[in-house]
Amino acid sequence: MNELFNILLLTLLAGLAMPFGAAIAGIERIRPLWLEEELRHSIIAFGGGALLSAVALVLVPEGAAGLSTLAASACFIAGGIGFMLIDIVLAKSQTSASQLTAMLADFVPESIALGSAFASGGNGAVLLVALIALQNLPEGFNAYRELKQSSSYSGLKVISLFTMMAFLGPLAAAMGYLWLVEFPFVVNGIMLFAAGGILYSVFQDIAPQAKLERHWAPAMGAVLGFSLGIVGFMLTHH
Repeated sequence: MNELFNILLLTLLAGLAMPFGAAIAGIERIRPLWLEEELRHSIIAFGGGALLSAVALVLVPEGAAGLSTLAASACFIAGGIGFMLIDIVLAKSQTSASQLTAMLADFVPESIALGSAFASGGNGAVLLVALIALQNLPEGFNAYRELKQSSSYSGLKVISLFTMMAFLGPLAAAMGYLWLVEFPFVVNGIMLFAAGGILYSVFQDIAPQAKLERHWAPAMGAVLGFSLGIVGFMLTHH
Protein backbone atom coordinates (compact mmCIF):
# COMPACT_ATOMS: atom_id res chain seq x y z
CA MET A 1 0.00 0.00 0.00
CA ASN A 2 2.96 2.34 0.56
CA GLU A 3 3.85 1.95 -3.12
CA LEU A 4 0.28 2.74 -4.14
CA PHE A 5 0.24 5.84 -1.94
CA ASN A 6 3.52 7.02 -3.45
CA ILE A 7 2.19 6.53 -6.99
CA LEU A 8 -1.01 8.43 -6.17
CA LEU A 9 0.96 11.29 -4.66
CA LEU A 10 3.42 11.48 -7.54
CA THR A 11 0.74 11.43 -10.23
CA LEU A 12 -1.18 14.15 -8.38
CA LEU A 13 1.95 16.31 -8.30
CA ALA A 14 2.43 15.69 -12.04
CA GLY A 15 -1.19 16.66 -12.65
CA LEU A 16 -0.82 19.88 -10.66
CA ALA A 17 1.65 21.02 -13.31
CA MET A 18 -1.46 21.70 -15.46
CA PRO A 19 -2.97 24.43 -13.23
CA PHE A 20 0.55 25.71 -12.53
CA GLY A 21 1.12 26.19 -16.26
CA ALA A 22 -2.30 27.84 -16.50
CA ALA A 23 -1.40 30.21 -13.66
CA ILE A 24 1.79 31.23 -15.50
CA ALA A 25 -0.27 31.87 -18.64
CA GLY A 26 -2.60 34.07 -16.62
CA ILE A 27 0.13 36.36 -15.32
CA GLU A 28 2.74 36.41 -18.06
CA ARG A 29 3.30 39.86 -19.50
CA ILE A 30 6.31 40.33 -21.73
CA ARG A 31 7.43 43.42 -23.60
CA PRO A 32 7.96 44.16 -26.39
CA LEU A 33 4.72 42.75 -27.77
CA TRP A 34 6.41 40.93 -30.65
CA LEU A 35 8.43 38.91 -28.12
CA GLU A 36 5.32 38.04 -26.11
CA GLU A 37 3.57 36.81 -29.28
CA GLU A 38 6.57 34.76 -30.39
CA LEU A 39 6.88 33.24 -26.92
CA ARG A 40 3.23 32.16 -26.95
CA HIS A 41 3.63 30.46 -30.31
CA SER A 42 6.88 28.84 -29.18
CA ILE A 43 5.20 27.38 -26.09
CA ILE A 44 2.32 26.07 -28.23
CA ALA A 45 4.88 24.39 -30.50
CA PHE A 46 6.83 23.06 -27.49
CA GLY A 47 3.64 21.46 -26.16
CA GLY A 48 2.94 19.98 -29.59
CA GLY A 49 6.45 18.54 -29.75
CA ALA A 50 6.06 17.04 -26.28
CA LEU A 51 2.75 15.45 -27.31
CA LEU A 52 4.30 13.99 -30.46
CA SER A 53 7.13 12.54 -28.37
CA ALA A 54 4.56 10.93 -26.07
CA VAL A 55 2.92 9.33 -29.12
CA ALA A 56 6.13 8.20 -30.80
CA LEU A 57 8.17 7.14 -27.78
CA VAL A 58 5.64 6.02 -25.17
CA LEU A 59 2.05 5.45 -26.25
CA VAL A 60 2.56 3.68 -29.60
CA PRO A 61 5.56 1.47 -28.68
CA GLU A 62 4.11 0.44 -25.31
CA GLY A 63 0.57 0.04 -26.65
CA ALA A 64 1.45 -1.94 -29.75
CA ALA A 65 3.73 -4.32 -27.86
CA GLY A 66 0.88 -6.49 -26.55
CA LEU A 67 -1.59 -6.33 -29.45
CA SER A 68 -1.92 -7.80 -32.92
CA THR A 69 -1.28 -5.56 -35.92
CA LEU A 70 -4.99 -5.39 -36.72
CA ALA A 71 -6.04 -4.59 -33.15
CA ALA A 72 -3.32 -1.95 -32.74
CA SER A 73 -4.27 -0.24 -36.00
CA ALA A 74 -7.97 -0.34 -35.13
CA CYS A 75 -7.42 1.25 -31.70
CA PHE A 76 -5.17 3.94 -33.18
CA ILE A 77 -7.62 4.85 -35.96
CA ALA A 78 -10.55 4.75 -33.51
CA GLY A 79 -8.73 7.33 -31.40
CA GLY A 80 -8.37 9.66 -34.36
CA ILE A 81 -12.04 9.24 -35.27
CA GLY A 82 -13.10 9.79 -31.66
CA PHE A 83 -11.16 13.03 -31.36
CA MET A 84 -12.45 14.17 -34.75
CA LEU A 85 -16.02 13.75 -33.49
CA ILE A 86 -15.14 15.70 -30.32
CA ASP A 87 -13.66 18.43 -32.53
CA ILE A 88 -16.87 18.59 -34.59
CA VAL A 89 -19.02 18.92 -31.46
CA LEU A 90 -16.76 21.65 -30.06
CA ALA A 91 -16.81 23.52 -33.37
CA LYS A 92 -20.62 23.50 -33.39
CA SER A 93 -20.64 24.91 -29.84
CA GLN A 94 -18.03 27.50 -30.95
CA THR A 95 -15.65 26.40 -28.18
CA SER A 96 -12.10 25.25 -28.88
CA ALA A 97 -10.51 22.81 -26.46
CA SER A 98 -8.06 20.87 -28.63
CA GLN A 99 -5.16 21.62 -26.29
CA LEU A 100 -7.20 20.52 -23.29
CA THR A 101 -8.36 17.23 -24.81
CA ALA A 102 -4.86 16.44 -26.09
CA MET A 103 -3.39 17.22 -22.67
CA LEU A 104 -5.80 14.85 -20.92
CA ALA A 105 -5.33 12.21 -23.63
CA ASP A 106 -1.63 12.28 -22.80
CA PHE A 107 -1.85 12.50 -18.99
CA VAL A 108 -4.56 9.91 -18.24
CA PRO A 109 -3.22 6.94 -20.29
CA GLU A 110 0.33 7.57 -19.08
CA SER A 111 -0.96 7.53 -15.49
CA ILE A 112 -2.82 4.26 -16.13
CA ALA A 113 0.31 2.74 -17.68
CA LEU A 114 2.40 3.99 -14.76
CA GLY A 115 0.13 2.33 -12.21
CA SER A 116 -0.07 -0.97 -14.06
CA ALA A 117 3.70 -1.00 -14.73
CA PHE A 118 4.50 -0.65 -11.05
CA ALA A 119 1.97 -3.26 -10.05
CA SER A 120 3.86 -5.68 -12.30
CA GLY A 121 7.29 -4.73 -10.92
CA GLY A 122 8.30 -1.58 -12.79
CA ASN A 123 10.62 1.10 -11.44
CA GLY A 124 11.74 4.68 -12.02
CA ALA A 125 8.49 6.27 -10.87
CA VAL A 126 9.95 9.61 -9.80
CA LEU A 127 11.73 10.14 -13.13
CA LEU A 128 8.71 9.16 -15.22
CA VAL A 129 6.37 11.37 -13.19
CA ALA A 130 8.80 14.28 -13.50
CA LEU A 131 8.73 13.91 -17.28
CA ILE A 132 4.92 13.79 -17.29
CA ALA A 133 4.89 16.98 -15.21
CA LEU A 134 7.29 18.68 -17.64
CA GLN A 135 4.87 17.81 -20.45
CA ASN A 136 1.85 19.02 -18.49
CA LEU A 137 3.35 22.44 -17.75
CA PRO A 138 3.42 23.86 -21.31
CA GLU A 139 0.22 21.97 -22.17
CA GLY A 140 -1.54 23.64 -19.22
CA PHE A 141 -0.21 27.01 -20.38
CA ASN A 142 -1.53 26.47 -23.90
CA ALA A 143 -4.90 25.03 -22.83
CA TYR A 144 -5.49 28.01 -20.52
CA ARG A 145 -4.95 30.52 -23.31
CA GLU A 146 -7.12 28.50 -25.68
CA LEU A 147 -10.06 28.31 -23.25
CA LYS A 148 -9.74 31.99 -22.31
CA GLN A 149 -9.94 32.99 -25.97
CA SER A 150 -12.83 30.70 -26.94
CA SER A 151 -15.04 30.72 -23.83
CA SER A 152 -16.43 33.05 -21.20
CA TYR A 153 -14.59 31.29 -18.35
CA SER A 154 -12.67 33.51 -15.96
CA GLY A 155 -9.00 32.79 -15.34
CA LEU A 156 -9.73 31.57 -11.82
CA LYS A 157 -12.41 29.20 -13.11
CA VAL A 158 -10.05 27.70 -15.69
CA ILE A 159 -7.29 27.19 -13.11
CA SER A 160 -9.80 25.62 -10.70
CA LEU A 161 -10.99 23.30 -13.48
CA PHE A 162 -7.42 22.23 -14.23
CA THR A 163 -6.80 21.63 -10.52
CA MET A 164 -9.76 19.25 -10.38
CA MET A 165 -8.50 17.53 -13.53
CA ALA A 166 -5.18 16.89 -11.79
CA PHE A 167 -6.96 14.31 -9.62
CA LEU A 168 -7.66 12.25 -12.76
CA GLY A 169 -4.00 11.20 -12.60
CA PRO A 170 -4.18 9.43 -9.22
CA LEU A 171 -7.54 7.92 -10.20
CA ALA A 172 -6.11 6.58 -13.46
CA ALA A 173 -2.96 5.32 -11.71
CA ALA A 174 -5.07 3.52 -9.08
CA MET A 175 -7.11 1.85 -11.85
CA GLY A 176 -3.93 0.68 -13.52
CA TYR A 177 -2.36 -0.49 -10.27
CA LEU A 178 -5.36 -2.29 -8.75
CA TRP A 179 -7.40 -3.59 -11.71
CA LEU A 180 -6.08 -3.03 -15.22
CA VAL A 181 -2.76 -4.73 -14.45
CA GLU A 182 -4.73 -7.97 -14.91
CA PHE A 183 -5.85 -6.83 -18.39
CA PRO A 184 -2.74 -5.51 -20.16
CA PHE A 185 -4.47 -5.59 -23.54
CA VAL A 186 -6.98 -3.01 -22.23
CA VAL A 187 -4.14 -0.71 -21.15
CA ASN A 188 -2.50 -1.16 -24.55
CA GLY A 189 -5.74 -0.34 -26.34
CA ILE A 190 -6.27 2.81 -24.25
CA MET A 191 -2.73 3.99 -25.00
CA LEU A 192 -3.14 3.50 -28.75
CA PHE A 193 -6.58 5.14 -28.76
CA ALA A 194 -5.08 8.16 -26.99
CA ALA A 195 -2.13 8.20 -29.41
CA GLY A 196 -4.45 8.37 -32.42
CA GLY A 197 -6.44 11.16 -30.82
CA ILE A 198 -3.35 13.17 -29.91
CA LEU A 199 -1.93 12.85 -33.42
CA TYR A 200 -5.22 14.11 -34.85
CA SER A 201 -5.24 17.08 -32.45
CA VAL A 202 -1.62 18.02 -33.16
CA PHE A 203 -2.12 18.25 -36.92
CA GLN A 204 -5.67 19.59 -36.85
CA ASP A 205 -5.33 22.32 -34.22
CA ILE A 206 -2.05 22.61 -32.34
CA ALA A 207 0.51 22.78 -35.17
CA PRO A 208 -1.50 25.38 -37.18
CA GLN A 209 -1.73 27.58 -34.05
CA ALA A 210 2.04 27.43 -33.59
CA LYS A 211 2.90 28.90 -37.00
CA LEU A 212 3.92 32.57 -37.03
CA GLU A 213 4.84 34.35 -40.26
CA ARG A 214 8.48 35.44 -40.59
CA HIS A 215 9.43 33.96 -37.21
CA TRP A 216 11.35 30.73 -36.75
CA ALA A 217 11.57 30.19 -33.00
CA PRO A 218 8.16 28.41 -32.73
CA ALA A 219 9.31 25.59 -35.02
CA MET A 220 12.39 25.12 -32.84
CA GLY A 221 10.01 24.96 -29.87
CA ALA A 222 8.52 21.80 -31.37
CA VAL A 223 12.02 20.33 -31.75
CA LEU A 224 12.84 21.13 -28.12
CA GLY A 225 9.52 19.66 -26.96
CA PHE A 226 10.21 16.41 -28.81
CA SER A 227 13.77 16.36 -27.45
CA LEU A 228 12.27 16.36 -23.96
CA GLY A 229 10.60 13.07 -24.85
CA ILE A 230 13.86 11.67 -26.24
CA VAL A 231 15.68 12.48 -23.00
CA GLY A 232 12.91 10.85 -20.97
CA PHE A 233 12.86 7.78 -23.22
CA MET A 234 16.61 7.27 -22.96
CA LEU A 235 16.73 7.85 -19.21
CA THR A 236 13.91 5.39 -18.51
CA HIS A 237 15.20 2.70 -20.91
CA HIS A 238 18.89 2.78 -20.02
